[in-house]
Amino acid sequence: MRPFELTLADAAAAIRAKDLSPVELTDSVLARAEEVEGRLHAFVGVLAERARADAARAAQEIAAGRSRGPLHGIPMGLKDLVDVKGLPTTASSAVREGHVADADSTVATRLADAGAVLLGKTHTHEFAYGLTTPQSRNAWDTGRVAGGSSGGSAVAVAAGAATFALGTDTGGSIRVPASLNGVVGLKPTYGLIPRDGVTSLSWSLDHVGPLTRTARDADLVLAALTGRGAPYDSDGDLTGLRVGVPRTHYFDRVAPDVEAAVQEATERLRDLGAALVDVEIPLTRYIQAVQWGLMIPEATAYHERTLRTTPELYAPDVRALLEAGELVLAGDYLRAQRARTLMRRAWARMMEGVDVVAAPTVPLTAARVDQHSVQWADGSVESVSDSYVRLSSPANITGAPALTVPVGQDGAGLPIGMQLIGRPLEERTVLRVGRAYEETRTDAGRLAPDPR
Repeated sequence: MRPFELTLADAAAAIRAKDLSPVELTDSVLARAEEVEGRLHAFVGVLAERARADAARAAQEIAAGRSRGPLHGIPMGLKDLVDVKGLPTTASSAVREGHVADADSTVATRLADAGAVLLGKTHTHEFAYGLTTPQSRNAWDTGRVAGGSSGGSAVAVAAGAATFALGTDTGGSIRVPASLNGVVGLKPTYGLIPRDGVTSLSWSLDHVGPLTRTARDADLVLAALTGRGAPYDSDGDLTGLRVGVPRTHYFDRVAPDVEAAVQEATERLRDLGAALVDVEIPLTRYIQAVQWGLMIPEATAYHERTLRTTPELYAPDVRALLEAGELVLAGDYLRAQRARTLMRRAWARMMEGVDVVAAPTVPLTAARVDQHSVQWADGSVESVSDSYVRLSSPANITGAPALTVPVGQDGAGLPIGMQLIGRPLEERTVLRVGRAYEETRTDAGRLAPDPR
């Protein structure tokens, strides 16, 4: 197995056993990035010279007995909303031309302290305001969307061009591209990971989290980002754990292959000892209105100055959304905040009866790059972006932790993800379930096949 094919946990173990050096691993990942980047366009820019220097420093420290933990010497990508001192933070936008960060973000500092090796910045849908990341292509099929807004991060990890990456998630922007590219994405509890130095889309919905090949890897990155130090224990036994199976919202207007794969995955959780419990998702008719009622005005407020001085620099889709935000009344925004409070309380009551909710991450697999809408069996038509955000946004509104893990492929061979949603600050539980599930699969942590 070539070094770039190793998961984070396996690469860390090989480095610890002195079977692999950070330099060998970084060189392998950089070579893989060079091989696939022309087709996938995951990176805004690759910092090969810096990465090799950091890897060499990591190798020297480890040889001297100064290991910083499992991320030491591991190459990673950062979504280009994350500030690194002296590097551009472009947000994949012409608006940010010439911008250079004057300080490290908190997450960049913590990863550097853990010894991770920065490969480069990854593409985002402009200012994270979209669900497709049009610059990048799906790691499984270049004729399909990467998902967004953390599309570059997901594609890089899925292709072996980064061992792990960071993304941000406002309405699904970690979990959507992770699901569409067959990798793991974790949106932690709101506020658990500091967002200082991370460009905002919507301050009350934004989260930072890892994209990895396995739930075990996500656990390792989360430990570094939170200062916890050690990953959670997991023995694969889910006896006594209650898994909520939604009877509303999450299986409405979902592709048959997606529904079947997620149902089969929940049955595997039962086989591991979990009890499956039917749950009713509360206040479903308000989910979309609350998500957009919060996100649109907050995003417009963030961009107020540049929207007025240089509106022509924004992509048309993002500019239209930002201009729409100027029409939202303060009363509408306050009503959305009140509805969010009611939704959080209702979810808390629902979660008293279960430990996690298991559901599809997105209702369909990666759409074609030229596909703008989807028609469902009931005759309704929905935009691709609306369909992708529909199942992921409740965890942003409530602030609950949510993990997506790969659970198979559809008839076209495209990845399908299952979403595990827990109670606030109970990342341990969603990671425990995700790790237990992936241990039942022989293909857990696999890379995407070479892009076609």
